[in-house]
Amino acid sequence: MPSLRQLFLEHLGQTSGAPLMLEIEKAEGSFLYDREGKDYIDLISGVSVSNTGHRHPDVVAAVKDQADRYLHLMVYGEVIQSPQVLYATRLASLLPPSLQSVFFVNSGSEAVEGALKLARRYTGRNEIIYFRNAYHGSTTGALSIQGSETYRNAFRPLMPSTTMAEFNSELAAGMITEQTAAVILEPVQAEAGVIQPDSGFLESLRSACDRHGALLVFDEVQTGFGRTGHLFSLCRYNVIPDILVLAKALGGGLPLGAFISSQEIMSSLTNNPPLGHITTFGGHPLCCAAGLASLEVILREDLPAKAAAKERQFREELSQLPVREIRGEGLLLAVVPEEKKIIPELVRQAPTYGLLLDYFLFCDDAFRIAPPLTITHDEISFACQRLRSLMHDLSSGN
Repeated sequence: MPSLRQLFLEHLGQTSGAPLMLEIEKAEGSFLYDREGKDYIDLISGVSVSNTGHRHPDVVAAVKDQADRYLHLMVYGEVIQSPQVLYATRLASLLPPSLQSVFFVNSGSEAVEGALKLARRYTGRNEIIYFRNAYHGSTTGALSIQGSETYRNAFRPLMPSTTMAEFNSELAAGMITEQTAAVILEPVQAEAGVIQPDSGFLESLRSACDRHGALLVFDEVQTGFGRTGHLFSLCRYNVIPDILVLAKALGGGLPLGAFISSQEIMSSLTNNPPLGHITTFGGHPLCCAAGLASLEVILREDLPAKAAAKERQFREELSQLPVREIRGEGLLLAVVPEEKKIIPELVRQAPTYGLLLDYFLFCDDAFRIAPPLTITHDEISFACQRLRSLMHDLSSGN
């Protein structure tokens, strides 16, 4: 009988020629465990998915309870399903009044696709402005507004009428015209290496969109649900988009995405033609039940505020390592080591030291720190000790 590793390589479509190949048997809290019982401190939380940790008891209980009631019933939007309604209502209660209508989908990429369609349908325009080093997913529409040629050039031709601007450039707002349907951006650019907006940048885009009748779209797929020390980045910067895109932590560890707007804007998908955007499994009841349970944990335990305190501890402990810079806020950090050349080996060898680390797609001089928001202060110290050993051995050539 072939091993699980052999079957993994034979029968699962691969994303690269060098997968991590960790055979995980169990995950709980901030740790993953392999078949030999070795533990790995998860410092990336599935790329900002497991904000309440792995298998939080409240999330597991919600999934089990919903599984006892019903699973899939009908394509999204036709049948009243309480997990969808309750979750959408709770999200609306935490967002500005203009963001009250939630369209659930399956992933961040699909949420971005829906947001692009919605913006074009509502405005009757075609042009989408996006930003260099932005990441919005890998489906064709999302790939068309990805701010790097590295990952999209092989798949041309892509969606037309897209224009790239420079993040934090004073010239970006001037690119918005009466032909612009939407401006889409991450308020904090994650895959660029956690680049935060300069003072006034988001405000200038908001103002220009208002003047020209374009929509402003925030992609908070990675920054949402307390990741940066605020429930959402739009709260941090006090700039309200016309459409908000969420995913990753939205499902509490299960696959879920959403694009959120006003009832007026969202209603444009219901006519001319009807079924302007449809999905079979979007807002699956298990995923909505898990997501709502996870959100209530985030709020009850005040995890956004605690993320800010844990950021301070990470910065203090990492400053004792050979690190040149730490960018970011909350528990979305980019760590720039003194020796850029060690990063590939740092990520590759991290599991040997009981760590799970990751790169950024569009930043080759930093690695990612984005653990579950529930990581404890003792676990942070433990992780930094392991990281210290790893970096020391790499620097000394071991």
